[in-house]
Amino acid sequence: MSETVVKASTGRDLGSRASRRMRNEGQLPAVVYGRGKDPVAVSVEYTELRDALSTDAGLNKLLTLEIDGTSETVLCKSVQRDPIKRMATHADFIRVDPDVPVLVKVPIRLVGDSTAVTSVGGMVEQKRFELEIEVAPGNIPQVIEVDMSIMSLDRRISVADLDLPGGATTSLPDEISIAAPVIPRAVLQAVEEGEEGEELEGEESGEGADGDSEGSDDSDGGGADDGE
Repeated sequence: MSETVVKASTGRDLGSRASRRMRNEGQLPAVVYGRGKDPVAVSVEYTELRDALSTDAGLNKLLTLEIDGTSETVLCKSVQRDPIKRMATHADFIRVDPDVPVLVKVPIRLVGDSTAVTSVGGMVEQKRFELEIEVAPGNIPQVIEVDMSIMSLDRRISVADLDLPGGATTSLPDEISIAAPVIPRAVLQAVEEGEEGEELEGEESGEGADGDSEGSDDSDGGGADDGE
């Protein structure tokens, strides 16, 4: 995995006024914590952090945080934003050991051929869009791909069908749905109406045969009466 370095500085002033001033200068207040060490208040250049996280891995990108000449391997746990202006206001970094698994959420992407469902009027509904897995930091996947070609109208995709990276595990039960086939109401109604039509045609055909038989019996009976 390529190393992505983000520089950080300690000794920043605390408080909302100092943080506001830092953000105006292009710096983002942050804190580094984890692995049994004391939390450390730092500041990072916002554009440098934004560029580092602007990959498909997103927040799951493993970073090397250089803090006043000391390197820490971290994940950016979160970036808080102003609810109205949507500007970044604070970042949280968690220290990680490259050899110790961490809990991360990875996006799920549906790929492959779904014609076994769509060719008969069905649709594919994605039930889960991300999966929390425990995996070594250096083995975090950017995305978990799900092959839709195994799906049919009576075959959904569950956790048990996922191809997780080596050493990765999830706490979700195997039977939890990831994607499932759906038959639109209009298609289902058309199918039901077609089946009802076939049943009615069968019933009408049976009634006609009975009527012919009864008519024959009446005719025979009339002829016998005439003979007497």
